[in-house]
Amino acid sequence: MSRGGKTTKIHAIVDGLGNPIYLQLSPGNDADCKVAVDVLSHVPLAGSMVLADRGYDSDEILVYIEDRDAKHTIPPKANRIYQRKCDWWLYKERHLVECFFNKLEHFRRVATRYDKLPQSFFAFVLLASIAILLK
Repeated sequence: MSRGGKTTKIHAIVDGLGNPIYLQLSPGNDADCKVAVDVLSHVPLAGSMVLADRGYDSDEILVYIEDRDAKHTIPPKANRIYQRKCDWWLYKERHLVECFFNKLEHFRRVATRYDKLPQSFFAFVLLASIAILLK
């Protein structure tokens, strides 16, 4: 999402029902895998399954998840030398986070990025997430 030349990305962790657990902003020009370990460090991973898209495919993230006794379903990038197997049937459950972002963008202020400062934008993202949880 961008406005005024500044871009930000919203990183979200949702539960098995698509409810937000943790949200974080990052600069829009940073790769997703740069902030993934920081985002994952805010939730307990033991005994869980982490579903993520190809943007989060890095050895650092995979080792971080496995060290916390969790499993991962992250498709390998096309340029990987060793192509891991991916459970595509389980990967389909990742739609829950996409549905959350769809609900979040129903709030016009989030979708059009009216706020110029990242702090005020993130504050409204949190407020919209609370409204989503209360429905």
